[in-house]
Amino acid sequence: QAMIDEMTALDSNHTWVLIPPPPGKSIVGCQWVFNVKVGHDGQVDRLQARLVAKGYTQVYGLDYNDTFSPVAKMASVHLFLAMAAMRHWPLFQLDIKNAFLHGDLKEEIYMEQPQGFGD
Repeated sequence: QAMIDEMTALDSNHTWVLIPPPPGKSIVGCQWVFNVKVGHDGQVDRLQARLVAKGYTQVYGLDYNDTFSPVAKMASVHLFLAMAAMRHWPLFQLDIKNAFLHGDLKEEIYMEQPQGFGD
């Protein structure tokens, strides 16, 4: 069920378009990564499956160029938390499901379909 949920999320986000592999282009493989999510009480909350590209097969300059991941510096996080504590600001936490799917790629990447999930 976790794999079906992942494929549904990827499909609903229009992550890809199914096309025949173009001649001369690198095709990136994929694999499943599984995780068990545990709740606050230590009980299994849900099983999670992520479909990941085997990016290590790509060649820099041919298949992709620069990579970047926007992450806050820890000093900035510490400053913000200190200010929140001093000013008694309420703090909240949230999780954006599949947030990594909302970025745009400059390059076209061709990835094989996972086994068991044909057209």
